[in-house]
Amino acid sequence: MHPSEVLFQGTLMPPGIPVCDHYAGSEKLMRKSLALQQELGPIFDITFDCEDGASAGNEEAHARLVASLIAGEENRFERIGARVHDFSHPCFEQDVEIICSGAAQRLAYLVLPKVSGVAEVKKAITVINRHAKAAGRTNLPVHVLIETHGALAEVQKIAALPQVQCLSFGIMDFVSAHYGAIPGNAMRTPGQFTHPLVVRAKLEMSAACHAHGKVPSHNVTTEIKDTAVVANDATRAAGELGFTRMWSIHPDQIKPIVKALSPRGSEVNEAVNILTEAQAAQWGPIKYNGKLHDRASYRYYWTVLQRAKASGMPLPESAGSLL
Repeated sequence: MHPSEVLFQGTLMPPGIPVCDHYAGSEKLMRKSLALQQELGPIFDITFDCEDGASAGNEEAHARLVASLIAGEENRFERIGARVHDFSHPCFEQDVEIICSGAAQRLAYLVLPKVSGVAEVKKAITVINRHAKAAGRTNLPVHVLIETHGALAEVQKIAALPQVQCLSFGIMDFVSAHYGAIPGNAMRTPGQFTHPLVVRAKLEMSAACHAHGKVPSHNVTTEIKDTAVVANDATRAAGELGFTRMWSIHPDQIKPIVKALSPRGSEVNEAVNILTEAQAAQWGPIKYNGKLHDRASYRYYWTVLQRAKASGMPLPESAGSLL
């Protein structure tokens, strides 16, 4: 049996999607992101933005541009999604219809912003499925932004929806929703990792994702000149709060995020060695470097290997039989 079949029987394993989600709004930035993805490979996703990316009154043309780029030859890896307008916006269904009719087969996911709760997510998914099905696509992955009080209050229910693949934390809207009760410096480091209300929200979202086999994605870093700040934020998001993915808003942020959220080379080698011995032992307990390992630790090392693969890390030749 394949390791994923042996180790995750009866449990939900999170999907192996890239650790970085790069947002691009204007046509210039979209094309630049496409060129960078072609250069680096599918180690990061691209999200074309119809919400903040489209100028007022130009929503239809912008959605058509997004659809054409996703359906075009430059989309070599089919790891491009799109953020549509929120469900209450007049252009929500228009965005969905245009993008699905033009690019449903090659669309990686759709992002729902500013949801008020699980009922709204379900309604939005119904609309998405209607237009996706008309274009020949079923079970289109949906990513949901958690940035309102209502969404946070029902984050476990949202994460439990089968079609939801990833939850992202929208820190700016979340802080703003407190009308000054949370200071503005909590939108960035160090405040975003120390303010109790912000940390609580991130932990609840992250925990909900891990409980239901979904991917928790950390918010943006607004600092775009100092990549050390980006790397520090990604490292803290992963190490302290359990995030396995993070937004990028500038091309220079992509590599630091990918590096920070990817496992170390030594850990990958250890994972391959342990899993290889475990496979030879028919997934029974083994002793490795004087320590006992069984299926509980095998699951951990299997996810290490999956994260390394998704990040484009070079893997030992012996990992081939495992993967």
